[in-house]
Amino acid sequence: MSSSLALQWQACPAIPYILPGTVEPIRTLPSAGPRIGLALGGGSARGWAHIGVIRALEEGGIHPTVVAGCSIGAVVGACYAAGRLDRLESFARELTRRRVVRLIDPRFPGSGLIAGNRLRRRLFADLGSRPIESLPIRFGCVATEFGSGLEVSLTAGSTVEAVRASYAIPGLFPPVTHEGRVLMDGTLVNPVPVALARTLGADLVICVNLNGDTGGPVVHEVPTPAPRRRFLQVIRERLPGFEPQEPEIPVPGIARVVLGAFNITQDRISRARLERDPPDVAIGPDVARFGLFDFHKAAEGIDIGYRAARAALPRIRAVVNGAAARA
Repeated sequence: MSSSLALQWQACPAIPYILPGTVEPIRTLPSAGPRIGLALGGGSARGWAHIGVIRALEEGGIHPTVVAGCSIGAVVGACYAAGRLDRLESFARELTRRRVVRLIDPRFPGSGLIAGNRLRRRLFADLGSRPIESLPIRFGCVATEFGSGLEVSLTAGSTVEAVRASYAIPGLFPPVTHEGRVLMDGTLVNPVPVALARTLGADLVICVNLNGDTGGPVVHEVPTPAPRRRFLQVIRERLPGFEPQEPEIPVPGIARVVLGAFNITQDRISRARLERDPPDVAIGPDVARFGLFDFHKAAEGIDIGYRAARAALPRIRAVVNGAAARA
């Protein structure tokens, strides 16, 4: 078996086309019932909710044997598949604003604002050089080919490099080059990879969608402070006909603009893909008010995911039992 990343190309998301020999044969999975797949979607810092979802599923006796991830979902999914979720959770819970900043290595000039070398070292600390095909749980993640826009499913080869390609947000992280191709964030084509989980052998798929709601109005009115209101009133009284400009609404920085625009796009693509590739059960943690940069709020994000999955357990058990009865 080749150690290079296996590629699955999809010219049309609704009708997957798999090149012969590019997807690793499905291993026999030790499960008496239906093989349960977990599709973990992208969502930046909101992705810490995935950890809570997995914890609740495991506590409820639901043990996925297939995991497909995208972007931050690929990070959490790979660590879970490698048996390193405890280490990732400890790392996440210890993050502070200052530690998050220390993980960022600016890159000027370049194809991304963040070089990503520190994050790469962090991934190697948890995953090492293990190839995807050696992980205890069947794993795959999605990326997008720059230029063609084709969806690429990474199901073999370096786990770290596959994950890096899956979270390479355009404008923030540089694309990842592999075998003459340039790969970037998979959320551009498939934010919640349900179809990949089925391709990897899942009979039932539970998906976690972090982008079901973009979270209220984009622009909020900024009230004028009282001292400035008094000053403007004096100017109006003394200079009839002169109307001073009101303060403009603050504009976010470039990183927040990129992530915000990316989040809106991701939400729209998620809706379209999930209509074509519906899961058996969908979990939607209430993360609409959880900031995309709030990596230092892991405890809150994990708790949100945990509660969402606990609420979904009765539905999941019903679907699993129904599938087992039909087998």
